Amino acid sequence: MLENIKENVINLLMEPAYKPMKKDELAQVFVETKEDRQAFFQMLDEMKEAGDLFINSRNKVGSLENFDMKRGIYRATKSRFGFVVTDDSEDDIFIDGDSRKGAFNGDQVLVKITRPAYGKNKAEGVVVKILNRGNQELVGLFHDSKSFGFVIVDDKKFDRDIFIPRTYFSGAKNNDKVVCRITVWPDGDDKKPEGKIVEVLGQKGDRYVEIDSIVRAHGLVEGFNPKVINQVENIPDYVLDEEMVGRTDFRDDLIYTIDGDDSKDFDDAIGVDLLDNGNYKLGVHIADVSHYVIENSPLDREALKRATSVYLVEKVIPMLPKKLSNGICSLNPMVDRLSLSCIMEVEPKNGKVVKYDIVKSVIRSKARLTYHEVSEILENNDSDLMEKYSDFLTSFKHAGDLAQILRKRRFKRGAIDFDFPEAKIELDERGMPVDIVPYERRTSNKMIEEFMLLANETIAEHYYWLKFPFVYRIHEEPDPEKIMSLRNFVQARGYSMRTGRSEVRPGDLQDVLNKIDDKETKQAIGTIMLRSLKQAKYAPSCEGHFGLAAKYYCHFTSPIRRYPDLQIHRIIKENIDGCFNDKRRAHYDSILEAVSNQSSTQERKAVDAERDVDDYYKAVYMEDKLGEKFVGHISSITSFGMFVELDNGIEGLIRLSSLEDMYDYVEKASVLVGQRTGKTFMLGQKVEVELVNVNVDAREIDFEMIEGGN
Repeated sequence: MLENIKENVINLLMEPAYKPMKKDELAQVFVETKEDRQAFFQMLDEMKEAGDLFINSRNKVGSLENFDMKRGIYRATKSRFGFVVTDDSEDDIFIDGDSRKGAFNGDQVLVKITRPAYGKNKAEGVVVKILNRGNQELVGLFHDSKSFGFVIVDDKKFDRDIFIPRTYFSGAKNNDKVVCRITVWPDGDDKKPEGKIVEVLGQKGDRYVEIDSIVRAHGLVEGFNPKVINQVENIPDYVLDEEMVGRTDFRDDLIYTIDGDDSKDFDDAIGVDLLDNGNYKLGVHIADVSHYVIENSPLDREALKRATSVYLVEKVIPMLPKKLSNGICSLNPMVDRLSLSCIMEVEPKNGKVVKYDIVKSVIRSKARLTYHEVSEILENNDSDLMEKYSDFLTSFKHAGDLAQILRKRRFKRGAIDFDFPEAKIELDERGMPVDIVPYERRTSNKMIEEFMLLANETIAEHYYWLKFPFVYRIHEEPDPEKIMSLRNFVQARGYSMRTGRSEVRPGDLQDVLNKIDDKETKQAIGTIMLRSLKQAKYAPSCEGHFGLAAKYYCHFTSPIRRYPDLQIHRIIKENIDGCFNDKRRAHYDSILEAVSNQSSTQERKAVDAERDVDDYYKAVYMEDKLGEKFVGHISSITSFGMFVELDNGIEGLIRLSSLEDMYDYVEKASVLVGQRTGKTFMLGQKVEVELVNVNVDAREIDFEMIEGGN
């Protein structure tokens, strides 16, 4: 009953004509008996605590909008101020250091708008209430001060030390990296939180300890709980005969996997043929992980909690235990595996899918190939590899030709290709970085990419028109103001950029990149362009993918390492089996938004953790190179300096204070102009620098322009 009343209260509060009413007055509208009034008042208080409404000092109840308030997440900076990222707006709210009211980075808060946004200035506000703490456990460095201790948190945005009473040291020693749980939060900005040590990771500086600290700081967990392990132990290591019943049998087809040299889990396989009618037949076969990960089982709940595998330099934190990810779910060569297959017939003239079939299947991959091997065959006709894989050469040829057709079609419709170079960090036997080399996207990498994109689009469009509940991968159109700023920046650099009256097409951005011949300038401008776009995310509504210029898109092809893929596999199989009904529709309608949000959140955590580990290794790699000179290009310019990126992807900061002249920052063009010399520094410009400082703890690298370079 209260749930219905709660919904009705929210609907009333959202009415444009509603004026805040006292709690007693509101009770007269919704309840009749004295007993119900007490329950009603309790419900209002609970809604206030959750931030669903606000009750002011005069006991008047209103929506957040009635009181000029917003709900959002507080994002601290390394300075005292911060921003609140709101639930319903792209615009952040500026929070002065004296107005945060005890909020820390990641906390969910209510903020009252004190000054609305105007022009380019953000709205300003003050934190009124902390709804939920974003970090209950934090990683940091423990210091023993005899009668008490304190933890300096690794996350520099958490700008208070944590006080640790001696009874809560838990065996931690001075300079240990630890996990600390907050037990008492301060009620103001001038006090420290209190906590206790719940785990000692080890001594500061140890490589494994530092990596574990990064992993734990992002809330990632490596091991699996006993319930998950017990469930996995009962899963067989091979496909049973009865499990193949009712599946399309592709075991005799020429199907194979192409992955990286170091890959251990193979969740996609392909087969390509040329039909008698001149069309291509492309089979994309994806591991049927949902056959083993039963919905709402301990294994499934853990998979949703993780939502993604995390790929660090020296290890993987998997979404699923290795017995599944590297074993029965992996499409290993010459063994039977259950799969979901999307078989597409593609017309060669324009790359259009003219016919397709989505089936439950069983396959037997004929080879585990690497990107390097297939690229060497397609690019260089490597004789040894061609002899080794002689049975596959015709299929490789058809696959290469089809991929070119698909790629041409995708760019013709306006997709963007931010082909930024990636770096691979190579470790020695001790686990120390010895080299950082470019990771190439060669012919076979791009080939597999095109096939997976096509399967994802085909699946998404099919289920969109079926009007099934689904999880889509969406990339929303960029904010018009950011596009106007981008256009002004591009024009200031001497390039033209088309935009419509109220929107930009992805092809317009690709046209700009196509006009730039210089590799470094293209990379630098591409980075600025990428920052102007919104982040891709998961959603139960199909809103298109801006970067791919695709109306329909989902993630179907990697269920071993991504939960959204696993989630939609269940829906697809229920449809194939004819058991999707109103009850299942209601079930999926009720969970898919939460699944999408969880998956998007965990994806961002994984990306941040991967970046932090990379930055740690890059700092360690550069630590013994102080005084050495390097050539790089300016990758970013700010009001306090410029970042220079080397060919191996390592980035360092040149501080303005280290330059001989005083420089003005021209934000519109993102350039620095010398006040005395008139010398200009701009994005993409090649410079020669000297390494002057490396801070491994902060993962920071500092360069200085060599003499004569400024």
